Amino acid sequence: MTKFNDDQLKEFNRLVARYPQGKQKSALLPVLHLAQDSFGGWLSAATMDYVAELLQIKPIEVYEVATFYSMYNLKPVGKYVFEVCQTGPCMLRGSDNIIDYIKEKLGIDIGQTTTDGLFTLKTVECLGACGYAPMMQMGKTYREHLTKEKVDHIIEECRKNAAANN
Repeated sequence: MTKFNDDQLKEFNRLVARYPQGKQKSALLPVLHLAQDSFGGWLSAATMDYVAELLQIKPIEVYEVATFYSMYNLKPVGKYVFEVCQTGPCMLRGSDNIIDYIKEKLGIDIGQTTTDGLFTLKTVECLGACGYAPMMQMGKTYREHLTKEKVDHIIEECRKNAAANN
């Protein structure tokens, strides 16, 4: 059964306490981040139902938010999630070519994860770094002015980090 541990529950309560009494739904976005981080990097239906129960809102209210924002994963993802911007400015600077190169290099399609569980490729809408196009987000880090060579370096860097942490 999906449940926060004591530390996670403490963080949940801290997040909800930011908002006025009766307005606990306002904490939904940060609580979904907490849930995603706490339960394997993605939000299952059971996890979203649990969040709804804790916030005393309807499950559909959680599903609406989780499915709208690309920052929430609705299925298991790899250790490294490449979220490549595909909006106009990035496309004009070659993001389509970068996406195709990542697909070829990793042997996956958009929305898929490599068989070793290391990489997931997602396309997202504007990440607000148009002047650095083409770009992608990896967790909390932006990778900018992407080229095939930079992508190769990022993949190698991720593989080395994964090997070092095993």
